[in-house]
Amino acid sequence: MIAPPTQPKPSSWPISIGAEGIAAAQFARCGFDVLAQAGRDKPWYDFAVTRAGSMMKVSVKASEDGRWNLPQSFARRGPEMGAKNIDCRSAIDFWMDSQGSKTICCLVQFEGVAINQLPRIYLAFPNEIAFEMRLASERTGQCALQELYEWASPEGKTEVGSLPPTWRFSQERIQELVDRHNGPLSAAGMPPRSVAISTATAMPPRVERLSGIALSA
Repeated sequence: MIAPPTQPKPSSWPISIGAEGIAAAQFARCGFDVLAQAGRDKPWYDFAVTRAGSMMKVSVKASEDGRWNLPQSFARRGPEMGAKNIDCRSAIDFWMDSQGSKTICCLVQFEGVAINQLPRIYLAFPNEIAFEMRLASERTGQCALQELYEWASPEGKTEVGSLPPTWRFSQERIQELVDRHNGPLSAAGMPPRSVAISTATAMPPRVERLSGIALSA
């Protein structure tokens, strides 16, 4: 059974700062020079990374509850919709347009992560993220990017959706994004399909399911 939508927990300022530092350190470990910005009033990105003459702007998104409520500030209510509903598709489009087509989004997830472990990190273009949010919202009615979620197919089967495994932070994923970043504008952010797993049993608790995933760097 799919759980009813819940209000995503906003990430605190200290968690966001911590996520930014961890992300910057991981890029540095991969041979990038990191150009950090000072202060809280930043543009749409948090820092830039350079290597071999290529520069990319990185926007870090932190979460502690398995989801990133990215379109929240762009959400608006339609007059024909219920009081509890929002125009999710428009909110997602507004969020995507605000990010810059070639900005790299670095998604940092702390849910179920022990204090002596690195959080799970994903890398994606805004177009890719918008695609996944639209897909998940159609399946679950929740206007957020979700790391792992359960939904019911038209055939009545219980399915499990998740972020594409290829988004995980790795040298290979970074090189893929660098190549697309330096290529034609239309090549950036082409969305891959998300993972959907059919299951006849209930999905195990989120923390137990995800806590064993190791970060590749």
